[in-house]
Amino acid sequence: MAQPNTSSQHNNFRLYAGSALFLAGSIGATVIFSTLVILSTPFPFHVRYAFGRGWAVFVLKLAEICCGVTCEVEGLERIQSEKAVIVISNHQSAWETLAFRSILPMQTSLFKQSLLWIPFWGWAMATLKPIPIDRNNKTAALRKLITDGTAALKAGLWVIVFPEGTRRAVGEMGEFSAGGAMLAQKSGFPVLPVAHNAGTIWPRYSFLKYPGVIKVKIGPLIDVQSRKAADINREAEAWVKQALVEISRQ
Repeated sequence: MAQPNTSSQHNNFRLYAGSALFLAGSIGATVIFSTLVILSTPFPFHVRYAFGRGWAVFVLKLAEICCGVTCEVEGLERIQSEKAVIVISNHQSAWETLAFRSILPMQTSLFKQSLLWIPFWGWAMATLKPIPIDRNNKTAALRKLITDGTAALKAGLWVIVFPEGTRRAVGEMGEFSAGGAMLAQKSGFPVLPVAHNAGTIWPRYSFLKYPGVIKVKIGPLIDVQSRKAADINREAEAWVKQALVEISRQ
């Protein structure tokens, strides 16, 4: 009679137990840090932003402790905090929405308007100068991205854009919408392309978080002066695609 694979059973237990601990801990952390963000609204923006960033850093550390999730970032030398940029990245997971707050300078990003109604987390995010959009009204959403995004950039905030619009499975990359590139064309602020494989470790819509190293590549700045949005978007998309191929080979 075949004996049960005790090593496999042990690994499965650790995987499920670690993911459960992470879920419980991240929910508790979200309530606590969101409350701190909301209570700090009378203070300058950088104070509540620090609490919001602290939440992201804490949850990422919790994922490392409970699930063995870590990351390696290539191209950190390309981050220059003196001037705001538009980050254009692929979207595979919830991980990057946390990690970018840890890795990149003070920022804002696009949100589905309905997400800001989520108790605690949504209420807190509403105080951190997001760019909420109605995805059902693409014209109004684009207009808001350009208007609010330009104001944020001029105020020194980086703007994070996921042009695929929603999280994609590993190995799939959706067509890049031109919203981020249009913001770059209209505002004159450069684009910083970023690629990652977070979905291999932290799959979209999944309870389980797998131990491993998430790879992140930060590209060179894309100059946008006197260029059309379609050209900017095409260059950013091509860089991200190539970077994902290089990451997969690693």
